[in-house]
Amino acid sequence: MDKVKLIPPYGGKLVNLIVPPEEVEELKAYASRLPSIQVSERVVCDLEIMATGGFSPLDRFMGEEDYHMVLEEMRLANGYVFPIPITLPVEPGSDIKLDQDIAIRNAKNELLAVMTVEEIYEWSRDDMAQKVFGTLDLRHPLVAEMSRWGRLNISGGLRVISLPKHYDFQELRLTPAQTRQRLEEAGHENVVAFQTRNPMHRVHEELTKRATESVDGTLLLHPVVGMTKPGDVDYFTRVRTYKALVRRYYNPGRVVLSLLPLAMRMAGPREAVWHMIIRRNYGANHLIVGRDHAGPGKDSAGKPFYGPYDAQKLAEKYSDEIGVKIIPFTMLVYLPDEDRYEEVTKVREGTRAASISGTQVREEYLGNGRKLPEWFTRPEVAEILSESYPPRHKQGVCIWFTGLSGAGKSTTAEVLTYLLMEHGRQVTLLDGDVVRTHLSKGLGFSKEDRDTNIRRIGFVAAEIVRHEGTAVCAAVSPYEATRNDVRRMVGADRFVEVFVDTPLEVCEQRDHKGLYAKARRGEIKGFTGIDDPYEPPFNPEIRLDTINHTPEENARIILDYLVKKGFVRRPEDEG
Repeated sequence: MDKVKLIPPYGGKLVNLIVPPEEVEELKAYASRLPSIQVSERVVCDLEIMATGGFSPLDRFMGEEDYHMVLEEMRLANGYVFPIPITLPVEPGSDIKLDQDIAIRNAKNELLAVMTVEEIYEWSRDDMAQKVFGTLDLRHPLVAEMSRWGRLNISGGLRVISLPKHYDFQELRLTPAQTRQRLEEAGHENVVAFQTRNPMHRVHEELTKRATESVDGTLLLHPVVGMTKPGDVDYFTRVRTYKALVRRYYNPGRVVLSLLPLAMRMAGPREAVWHMIIRRNYGANHLIVGRDHAGPGKDSAGKPFYGPYDAQKLAEKYSDEIGVKIIPFTMLVYLPDEDRYEEVTKVREGTRAASISGTQVREEYLGNGRKLPEWFTRPEVAEILSESYPPRHKQGVCIWFTGLSGAGKSTTAEVLTYLLMEHGRQVTLLDGDVVRTHLSKGLGFSKEDRDTNIRRIGFVAAEIVRHEGTAVCAAVSPYEATRNDVRRMVGADRFVEVFVDTPLEVCEQRDHKGLYAKARRGEIKGFTGIDDPYEPPFNPEIRLDTINHTPEENARIILDYLVKKGFVRRPEDEG
């Protein structure tokens, strides 16, 4: 089949920041003498896509003019639509100066690039949160994460020496140029991109096939394998399901599977526009946009951050300018009497229809070890998910106690630990005082050191949960942003925040160590509740009263909650 010429990349050509092979060794030697910065996983993802042209026409981390234009007008200074700030935040330091070259390294200290620092400027977390995400709510994972970003942004020309090393699914890790080549070889002028960070079920398969057929095009199945929403199914499992589907159920001449190392922002409407730009750079001229596209879930009040069709509306507004048409995600339901899927708006009243929500998939089916029905999921996908997704009572969970010193956290946590082990759960108890003598030895009680201590506990808890264990954590953890950061690390659906709501005066009465008295006399500085604030949770999963209930009663309240959520088996269900 003859090749077709796809629409040019956004901005006219693909940016390429990778230095020629013959210059690599010399630049490496030069970089070894430069001051270095180690960057986050998010920055590494951004650098990889930007270096290969996925963010074209952007060719650097944004300078101040671009940054503010994007916040205010969703455009770069040159006029091109661009809705998401791509920045490199750093802490102030003497090693970073204007007109200086610096080496950019990842967390393993591997050299990635050299930057010539041309701009250093301050940025506001609240300003960015409000304008990009539309909220200051710390339940939004990016709003919480930004609280630990550096206070300055730096920008300048980039020379990328090496892309991040990937040892998995290498045949699917295609750059924009490689993806375009595959799409051109497929021979269809229209390309429909499907953005996904979840396993694909029959409804998604039906949707993508209909969308592709409607424009006589090729499907670019383009799952995100960088950073997605905390708690999402891991990408190793997801990619295995995509490969199985493509191999068995799609026309091989009509589909290209390519992995996208994107660090999502979960920015809803703005993110949908961003995805349009990225997919055009990869060769698509159509994008399927679903309900609540790139939504982060619910806020502290239990309400969705964005309306279900906000993303579709904003994407449609910029469709012509970007050159990517929107195919709205129409909700499909299964008609068992006719063995087919149909748009919900076209189903006649009284017709039997079936559907399963994502929550039901996780909690009622996978969470209980039940097999997903074949009308909903292909057998190959169901098998892969069942292998990687154990029943709920075998999944990891973190119970995070927070409250003032003396509130009763440690006592209740200890009782709960015994009750959980009685019910067959393997438990690791991470008590704040004990952790400080080991994991966080040497840390003080400044806000920065307290945040570091809590994040260390959170990191350990997240690893325990990832390996299907139970982490019971008891720490004052006074700052809401840091607690929400831990929630993000663990995954919101496996994080149970327990607010031990004991009044300050009661905590002072219980204080056998005399710490509150010392703080009142000024002998201890920065003591939570006296001269340093405690920020109570706005909407914790559990709130405990330690005045009218004993530690054992409170522990059983938590146990009942965990049973209800499926993390602990009911006694009658045990063998």
